[in-house]
Parts: sequence; structure tokens; C-alpha cells
Amino acid sequence: MIGLQNATIDALYTLDETIAKELFAGLTYPWEALPKIKEFIIALGETLPEEKYERREGDIWIARSAKVFPSAYIGGPAIIDEEAEIRHCAFIRGSAIVGKGAVVGNSTELKNVVLFNKVQVPHYNYVGDSILGFKAHMGAGSITSNVKSDKTLVVVKAGEETFETGLKKFGAMLGDNVEVGCNSVLNPGTVIGKNTNIYPTSMVRGVIQQGSIYKRQGEIAEKRQ
Repeated sequence: MIGLQNATIDALYTLDETIAKELFAGLTYPWEALPKIKEFIIALGETLPEEKYERREGDIWIARSAKVFPSAYIGGPAIIDEEAEIRHCAFIRGSAIVGKGAVVGNSTELKNVVLFNKVQVPHYNYVGDSILGFKAHMGAGSITSNVKSDKTLVVVKAGEETFETGLKKFGAMLGDNVEVGCNSVLNPGTVIGKNTNIYPTSMVRGVIQQGSIYKRQGEIAEKRQ
């Protein structure tokens, strides 16, 4: 049965797979971390070893083993972790942590996000006010919509349960190993459990149980083991 227990940090993420592990300390739900990302990056960046991370103007730390293409834009504060790849024309607006071995692709825009290790947002993605777990992957053109059309505060809906986040900007929380199909829209307050597949061109909202195949609203299958 779907409930808010499916939307906790413990249910969604392997915290050892992010440099931002301490960001989540003492929190229950991952969206509680969203207002803390900016200050956390600045504090963490000051502790990063110079032999591994190059510090750039504007509170930007880039691992020396990361690959950043010349046409990419990185605004601070930001941390680009080891072996990450920031491809042509990527647009990182700030308050972004890009994990080890993660890929930020052409024309992808990030803002106020944490990408765990090995995340891929490789083609034409918008990821704002969101947290993507270990090895999560967003297909080409899929986006997180982070503001409701009526500009009201975001409420997370999990079956019969609701949680008033108090946030105006809240995109999506993707658990570990989530696969989002091409051209899908994740509406504000979406939470997708780990090991779940989202069909292409889907419109998703609410909490989706882990280990699911999301075809459309009301048609969600359990993955076969």
C-alpha cells in the first residue's frame, strides 16, 4: 500500500553514493534538504582537498578528474565530483552537486539539485529543485516541473496520505536506479521509488512505489523479479 513511508530518505536512497550524505542527516523526507543545498555546498566545498578539486571563482569546486567541455556553463555554488562529465552546452545555474561518474548532457539545465553518483541526465533535460538517486537516468527530453501552474505550495500525495511541504519550488525525488522514459514530465511533488521504470511520454505525479512499471496514471504494474 502506498503511503508516505515510501517517500522517506531511507526508502529511496543509498546515502553512501553521494558526497552530500551529511546534507540528509536528521531529515526524514528528501525534499526537506532542498532549502539547505546552497549553504551545504559552500560549507562542504571549503573542506575539499586542493589536490583533488580545483576551486573556481563563485564557490565552484570541480574535481580534477572530471571532464567539463568548454561550452558548458557552471554557476556557483556547485560541486562537480570525480569522473563526472559535463558535456557541450550544459547549463548549471547553481546550487548543484553532480556526483561521481555522473553525466550532464547537451542542453541539460540544472538548478538546486543533488545528483547522486552515476546519475545520467544526458539529453535536453531540465532538473530543478530535485534529488536524483544512485544510477537514476532521465531519458531524452524528460523534465522535472518544479512550480505548480497556480503557484501554490507543493503537496506530496501518497495514496490517502498527504504532506504539505511548505515549498513553492519542488520538482521530483527519484530513488536509486529509476529509469524515466523520453519526453516524460514529472509534476511538482513527484516521488518515484527505487528500481522503478517510467514509460516514455508519461505525466507523473504523487508517490510511485518502488519496483514498479509506470505506464500511465492508474496503470502501474509491479516489476517481475
